[in-house]
Amino acid sequence: MKTAIVGASGYVGGELLRLALQHPDLEVVQVSSDSYAGQAVGRVHPNLRKRTELVFVPHEKVEPADVTFIAVPHRSAMGRMPEWLASGGFVVDLSADHRLKDPAKYPEFYGVEHPHPELLRRSVYGVPELHRDALRGARLIANPGCIAIASILALRPLVDAQLIDAKRPVIVDAKSGSSAGGADAGPAAAHPERSGAVRPYAPVGHRHTAEIEQETGLRIAMSAHAVGSVRGVLSTCHAAGAGPTDDKQLWRAYRAAYANEPFVRIVHDPDGIHRAPDPKVLYGSNYADVGFALDPRAGRVVALSAIDNLMKGAAGNALQCLNIAAGFPETRGLEFAGLHPA
Repeated sequence: MKTAIVGASGYVGGELLRLALQHPDLEVVQVSSDSYAGQAVGRVHPNLRKRTELVFVPHEKVEPADVTFIAVPHRSAMGRMPEWLASGGFVVDLSADHRLKDPAKYPEFYGVEHPHPELLRRSVYGVPELHRDALRGARLIANPGCIAIASILALRPLVDAQLIDAKRPVIVDAKSGSSAGGADAGPAAAHPERSGAVRPYAPVGHRHTAEIEQETGLRIAMSAHAVGSVRGVLSTCHAAGAGPTDDKQLWRAYRAAYANEPFVRIVHDPDGIHRAPDPKVLYGSNYADVGFALDPRAGRVVALSAIDNLMKGAAGNALQCLNIAAGFPETRGLEFAGLHPA
């Protein structure tokens, strides 16, 4: 399938290109970047030297393709989406522009009226573990945010099994590496500011709150922190239990949700240094590790989820969604297990 990547010079775009180049059913024919138009891919993504001879073209020069991945900043894809969809191919939008089903949420969380609210009804929110059937044949896929998908995967088994009190807010404590801010994150991402940091950059009002609420039906109170790693998201979710709960009930809930999922692993070991989800062991992989803990004294269930924000939190999940939509094996091109130690 002829494949184009719009916004291929960013971190997410680079991961998309790396994955697409090794996918046996995709042929990358165009990559775009207004900032780097006319330059070779290897000058921006040095890991792809000798892997491709592609040169960046301006966004406006991207031609219709069988598959178009959109990896541009939020609010940049809204206006052009009808044009991309008119090509008749698959479109996977990795921005936030088509994630929310309620158009009223865009002024609230993104400060803009959505110009094509009819497309919000048409798009499929790309969590394969929840919407696999809807993804089959879908032409417009809205890839989730990285903190959003981690938190949704942690919480949905508890919601579905009715093990938490859905009437009370759930606190989401999210920590993410510097690559989550993108290649143009500004002074806050500079090494002297970011190295060693555990900085609360969004104590309230994080944009991914809307996605988590949409997909779980819960009231979410999120605080997000920037940490010193380059990759990774760890979402720690604190929920009030619906009643007396034990480990066996939680195991049953998570196994019911994920026992047959190719990219979700349940991590809940009694001892050892890897007894709970840890983003570090997921670098470069499309896995999500989910786990849980009980706090009977406080009547609290703690749900945890770790991902690589550029993979299951962005490019890897986008390719997983495309595989389902196009009828390819779901794991194709995503078999890398990650590195340890890293």
